[in-house]
Amino acid sequence: MSNNNLAKEKFDEGMADFVDHNYGRCIDLLTQAIELDPQFTLALKSRGAAYLKLDKVQEAIADINAAIDIAPDNARAYHMRGLAHDKSGDLDGALEDFNQALELKPDYGAVYYSRANLHTKMGRPDLAAEDIQMVTHLSEVNIESFASENNLWRSQQLRLETIFNDDLAMER
Repeated sequence: MSNNNLAKEKFDEGMADFVDHNYGRCIDLLTQAIELDPQFTLALKSRGAAYLKLDKVQEAIADINAAIDIAPDNARAYHMRGLAHDKSGDLDGALEDFNQALELKPDYGAVYYSRANLHTKMGRPDLAAEDIQMVTHLSEVNIESFASENNLWRSQQLRLETIFNDDLAMER
């Protein structure tokens, strides 16, 4: 088995432990995955998230920094580092990271929500309200998009069923 496959296997096991709230074992398995594949940014971010769950903020930030060094265009990494900075009390650092995440991915609704919470902590209710409006807007857009995609899929499915039924009728 290649190192990449083994790293993926360790990652999958670690994420199962994350879901089961077994963060210590999760960190151990993700560490093994990262040792096998040091460029595995998803494992770095995930281990950072597990560290955050254990209130090990500096370890979380170190992992997320490593992921950002490898993939500086990863909006999720900036969001997670912003959450870590927020948890550590570095509100300015959190705001900087949330803004960077939104610069990279302007439709990232979870960041607007996180930034709204941060603005509230910082005593900026007007800015928090703007971000909540954006969360609402993005949610509505996502619902409309899902409905349209679902309707398109359904109409294509009905068209295929009609063609299939017509073909069956012709064979008889």
